[in-house]
This record gives sequence, structure tokens and C-alpha cells, in this order.
Amino acid sequence: MSAPASRPSRTAEPVPQGRPVASAADGPAPESPAPAPAGRMARVRATLLAYLGLTKTRIIEQLLVVTVPAMFLAQRGIPSLWLIAATLVGGAMAAAAAHALNCVVDADIDKKMKRTARRPLAAGQVPTRNALIFGLVLAAASSVWLGFTTNWLAAALSLAAIAFYVLVYTLVLKRRTAQNIVWGGAAGCMPVVIGWAAVTGTVEWPALVMFGVIFFWTPPHFWALAMRYREDYAAAGVPMLPVVAPAPAVSVRIVVYSWVMVAWSLLLLPVTSWVYLGTALLGGAYFVYRAHRLHADVRAGGEVSPMPLFHLSNIYLCVLFAAIAVDAALGLPVLF
Repeated sequence: MSAPASRPSRTAEPVPQGRPVASAADGPAPESPAPAPAGRMARVRATLLAYLGLTKTRIIEQLLVVTVPAMFLAQRGIPSLWLIAATLVGGAMAAAAAHALNCVVDADIDKKMKRTARRPLAAGQVPTRNALIFGLVLAAASSVWLGFTTNWLAAALSLAAIAFYVLVYTLVLKRRTAQNIVWGGAAGCMPVVIGWAAVTGTVEWPALVMFGVIFFWTPPHFWALAMRYREDYAAAGVPMLPVVAPAPAVSVRIVVYSWVMVAWSLLLLPVTSWVYLGTALLGGAYFVYRAHRLHADVRAGGEVSPMPLFHLSNIYLCVLFAAIAVDAALGLPVLF
């Protein structure tokens, strides 16, 4: 009987040069290290930026700009750097809390407006529940921080400002009346009062005058912006004044509030010197002039650009309060 024919051997696959051939004696081949998740850091960064976006940092910067001069005026000099830092940290947390909670309430209308459609909640970057918890935790933390590092009057005023902004302005006024920004803007005036209270433990009349300056500044500032984004607010069903009133009615109100703001700012003269007086007169005169220019353009019926007044309003407020700080820091004799 003949032996069975042997099977043909398979041709060995070529081995790439420089690569060793593993054999059974070598044991199991070592696993190559898992590549670092390239997208993990990007996701963490995106999440942090989304939560930061809830706080509206640009507005916080403006609020803090007016806090420090109020503290200087209350001290009639330069307060301790620790007190300034503690007040700014607490104020920033309080403002961030108010803005985050505002984003939770306004997520539905933010989606309808081009200007706000990219906000974290409107864009679906942060779950609503998480944003709500984030805002509430910040509100509590800011009050506790201010209470222990400054005083409990400043902490109570901070908590009241958050409650007013969220419960009164956002939930009640914003969607129901064209006067929303007039009365709702009172929350944005509170940083000067909080700063004064942090230094003195009281609320005195100069703090209320500074409160009034920001109160009368808010309508010209915000109505100029609302004129630019009128279609956005109309699409969202928010009755901002430029949505429900003709443009001449809006611009004339901007003029009136501008005059009142400048006149009110002069009430600080008994506690300031010529530095503040010159700034208030020159800056106020130019602001009123630009408000009248806007009104004249509206009445002429041509193309109207309200944004220059909006940007000017930011500069005006910063310069005016910087003059308060410089005046107090220099310790110059008051006028009266």
C-alpha cells in the first residue's frame, strides 16, 4: 500500500523588513498602548466654555467696573486690596448666578433670536437641569462668600439683586411690558450699593446717587441695542420698546433719559472734586449730543445706526466711574 501523498506546503507570507517575527517561544505579543483620547480634552474644554457662556462674562466685567469706584468713594481713598478682591469675587459669582438662571428661563426665546441663538442652553450644550443647579449653587456660594469676607448686608443685597433679576425682571417684566428694561435694570444698579456696603456696612446717599446714574443710563444703553435687533425681539415675542413703539417715540425717550442721567450724575458733586465735575460735564454733554443725533436721524427717515450710541454708553459709564475712583484716590477737596 502506498503512502498517502503529502499536502503541498503554503507559501509563507513575506515579513516586512525591520519587523521581528513573533514566535510561540516569545509569549503573547505585547499590547500596544491605547492612544490617548484626543477628543477628551476638547470635550472638557467645550463643556467649561459652555458653562462660562452661561455667566455672560462681558456683562460681569461691566458690573465690576462700577463696583470698585463705589468702594473708593465709600472709603474716600483706597480700600484694602483684600476687601476689593473679596467683593469682586463675590460680585462676579452673584452676577454669574443671575445670568445662568436667566439663561434657564429664557432658553426658549434665546433659540428664536439670532443674537442669542448660540448661547449654551439655546444651542443644547448644557442640560437645563445642570444649568439650574449651577446657577443656584453660585447664588448660594456668592452670598456665603460675601457674608464671611465682607459683611452680611453686602451678602443680603447681593442675594436680593439675584432674586430681583430672575424673579421680577426675567419671569415677570421681560415678556409682559415695554417698560421691562426700565424697572428690570434696577438689578444691574446693585453692584455700586453692594460695593459701598462692603466698605461701610451701611447704604448712604452717595451710593443711591450712583445707583440712579446706572438706572437712568440703562434705557438709552439697552434701547439703542434693541433698535438694532428689533426683528430679533419681535420674532421672540419680547415687547421691548422698539418692538411696540415707533422709532421716533423710542429715540425721544433715549434723549429724555440721557438728559436725566447727566443731571442726576451731578448730584455727586458734594462728595467729589473738579476731576469728577469736568468728566461728568464733558462726557455727559457728548452723550446727550449723540442721543440728539440719533433722534434727528430717526426723524429724518433715513438709515439709522443706533450701535454707535450703544458703544458710547459703555465708554461713558466706564469713564465716569473711573473719574469717581481717581477723585477718591487722590483725596482732592470736595466742591461743596
